[in-house]
Amino acid sequence: MTNATPQRRLEPDGTPVDVFALPTDAQSLEALLRDLFENHWREIVFGPIIQGAAFEIHVDHAPTRIGLLDGYLTIAFGQTHFHVCIGETKGPRSRPTPPVLAQHRRTARAELHRRFSGTCVPMSWSLQLFNGADEQQLAVLLPNPFLHPETEKILREPDWSRLTLWDALRARWLGLVEPDPLDRAAH
Repeated sequence: MTNATPQRRLEPDGTPVDVFALPTDAQSLEALLRDLFENHWREIVFGPIIQGAAFEIHVDHAPTRIGLLDGYLTIAFGQTHFHVCIGETKGPRSRPTPPVLAQHRRTARAELHRRFSGTCVPMSWSLQLFNGADEQQLAVLLPNPFLHPETEKILREPDWSRLTLWDALRARWLGLVEPDPLDRAAH
């Protein structure tokens, strides 16, 4: 577990977010990502979200393979797959990875994010990973109580049960066993 007190930051567009720091060791990140992709693949949307591009990937089946090799966690859905460097990477013996490049590639920051609306209530929840150069590696968007799970259309009434995964992640990784009333403050 890490510090359960969030740090309030402003996104480049001025939107406030609460950031809960998570451990960045390979064992913790592999356990976290395995849990999300093996047990919650139906619920999550994932991909990098950077200025000018958002990859919101939904999958229609569980991963066919998850494995760790040379610091890279590979998550495969048949032929479609992705790699994220979460641990020490050395490269092949014939062409070792320079230490500065290995440090750039590896996850240096892992965070649970709670993004706020203009009315100062939470509106989205996610996991975000950043490499050693502070570039986003991966965003995992968690179920949103304001959006229909299949159509992503805005619901008339929030479905607070869709915060179950957020609450479970807070409990496991931050030791916060009680749901935060702030997460359910919007009307």
